[in-house]
Amino acid sequence: MQKIVPHLWFDKEAEQAARFYSSVFADSMVGSISRYSEVGHEIHGQPSGQVMTVEFELLGGHKFLGLNGGPIFQFNPSVSFIVNFPDRADVDLHWNRLAEGGRALMPLDSYPFSDRYGWIEDRYGLSWQLIYADYIPEPKIVPSLMFVNDNYGHAEEAMRYYVSLFENSQTGEIFRYGPGQAPDEEGRVAYGDLTLEGQAFAIMESAQKHNFTFNEAISFLIHCEGQSEVDRFWSEFTKEGSESMCGWLKDRYGVSWQIVPDEALQMLSSDDREKADRALELLFTMKKIDISRLNEAFQGSGKS
Repeated sequence: MQKIVPHLWFDKEAEQAARFYSSVFADSMVGSISRYSEVGHEIHGQPSGQVMTVEFELLGGHKFLGLNGGPIFQFNPSVSFIVNFPDRADVDLHWNRLAEGGRALMPLDSYPFSDRYGWIEDRYGLSWQLIYADYIPEPKIVPSLMFVNDNYGHAEEAMRYYVSLFENSQTGEIFRYGPGQAPDEEGRVAYGDLTLEGQAFAIMESAQKHNFTFNEAISFLIHCEGQSEVDRFWSEFTKEGSESMCGWLKDRYGVSWQIVPDEALQMLSSDDREKADRALELLFTMKKIDISRLNEAFQGSGKS
C-alpha cells in the first residue's frame, strides 16, 4: 500500500478532475467514489448525494485522493507534482494535454538542468513540472514542496525533519544555488530529493517574493496502522504545528497532513450506511482520530 497519498481539495470538480487526469496520463484509472449524506451537513454544507471523495491512480500506481469541499482553498505552486519522463516526446505530449485551459508558469524549453522542462498550471489550478529524465526507466510522479517567504532557508532542515518521522526514509542529492544567483543565497537548496516510506518527494526553496504559501488545498494523507501510530504522528507533527479537525493538522512549516488509521477508513466505507454514518458523525467532532471511540459509534455501543 502507498503509505502517503496526496489529497487534493476541489470545490466540486473532484470526479471531473480525476477523469481528466486519468485521460492525460497513461496506465491510469478512477477508483472508488464516496458521496455525502445528510450527516454533518451543518459542517460541510454539501448536498446529500454529491460526490465527496474520488480515488484515482496515475501512471501505473501513483495514488491520489480528490475531495469536493467547496471553494475554501485553492491550489498554488507551493505544492506541485514533478513528472519525470524518460522520453522527450512524452514531455511535449503531456504538456499539450495539460495546457488545455491551463497556463505556463515556466515555459516548455531547454534549461541547465534538463533540455526539456516546463512548469504548468492546469485547468483546475494544480501545478505540474514536466521534465525529461533519461536516467529513469519509466515515468514517475514526485510531489514537490516549495519553501518561500518565511519558510525560505528551512528547506534542508525540513528534509531532515521529515526523514526523521518516517521509516524507510532518507535524504538524497541536494543541488544548491551558486554565487551570483541573487536573491537566492549561495548554498541554499535549489532542489533536494528525499524518500519517505519508500516514496519519492522533492523540496525546493526560492527567495523570490511569492504571493502564496502552503495551505489545505493539498495535504498528504498518512495511512496509519493502529492508534499508536496515529498518536506518534500526531504528537510529532503538532510540535510547533497546529491541530485541525477530522485528523487534519499542519506541521511547523504549514504543510497539511491527515493522520488517518486504516480502521477508520474501513468503517467509513462500510456497506452498512447506518453504521458508517454513525462513525462519520462522530468523526466530524474529532481532531485526532480515536479508533476505539469511532468503533463504539460504528457498532452503536457508545455515545457520540
